[in-house]
Amino acid sequence: MAWIELIGAGLLEFLWATTMKMSDGFSKVGWTVATIGGLIASFLLLALATKHLPLSLAYPIWTGIGAVGSILIGALVFHDSIAPRTWFFIVLLIVGIVGIKLTSEA
Repeated sequence: MAWIELIGAGLLEFLWATTMKMSDGFSKVGWTVATIGGLIASFLLLALATKHLPLSLAYPIWTGIGAVGSILIGALVFHDSIAPRTWFFIVLLIVGIVGIKLTSEA
């Protein structure tokens, strides 16, 4: 269950980052409310996950899911320009996240 909570927290992290962008500097109330709700839900799920998973495992995976998700949303939805060489480092980030999971004892 802790892993489901952690993955959910990571997915919510890039959800609230996306809605924050869409809030246009918190000037659009609906997107601002969605941002705050997603932020709170993400933190709550992370807190629940860390009851059963070590912080040294949960936090980097949470931030990694959020980072990679935000990059993909930025590229696909907002048409952010990402240099080809930058994709190499994004892949390294994913490898790092998977490596942390595979080498942990949790």
